[in-house]
Amino acid sequence: MPPSTSRGSGGPRLRADAARNRAQILAAARTAFRELGTAAPLDEIARRAGVNIATLYRRFPDRDALIRQVVVDGFAVVLRTAESALRAAPADALSAVEELLLRLVEEREMLVLPLIGGPVTDDPEALALQRHIAELLEELLAAARSQGTVRPDVTAVDLITTAVLACRPMPHLPAGQATALAGRHVRIFLDGLRPPGARPLPASPTNEEITAHWSTAKAPTPPLRPGT
Repeated sequence: MPPSTSRGSGGPRLRADAARNRAQILAAARTAFRELGTAAPLDEIARRAGVNIATLYRRFPDRDALIRQVVVDGFAVVLRTAESALRAAPADALSAVEELLLRLVEEREMLVLPLIGGPVTDDPEALALQRHIAELLEELLAAARSQGTVRPDVTAVDLITTAVLACRPMPHLPAGQATALAGRHVRIFLDGLRPPGARPLPASPTNEEITAHWSTAKAPTPPLRPGT
């Protein structure tokens, strides 16, 4: 019988124990990259995942492969959230924007991404996901503009930047307080999207200009500050 495809992996379906090990390794890598940067020792990641280093290498042959998967998984979460928001946009696009941002705050432990100081990768899949996300966010904003609920000079980069800031609240706070503050800041931003009384915004860099600065040729990423 030919192997079936594992959801989201693009490869053969893993046995339950192998899939569990893989998920534990990725979760440990996300935590280690936030705390220690991309130079985090792989044996430390294996220890945190509760597996031996040989198991880690069976799933991810080198550090770059592990970094790539962490980044791709993060962008995949953002993409699914953007797709969900766009489906809700015909009814109330501004509410869909709010749900998008609040959902990303809830999922922030998955978002170890270049745009929040996480590891960088030139992987084609990651770059394609970035472009697709930006396109969906522009569609979402276009729907909101057509409903008259969002000012005309807001861009996808503004949504991305706000999500970044909301997903990195002040450190050393209890999780509940950090989430409450992030929710407040999202709603303050949403009020700023509304057209009445809006002052013109200064020019914004494009998504292409921002992502052009993410390159694996750069120095190793410093540790991320914990969000809570």
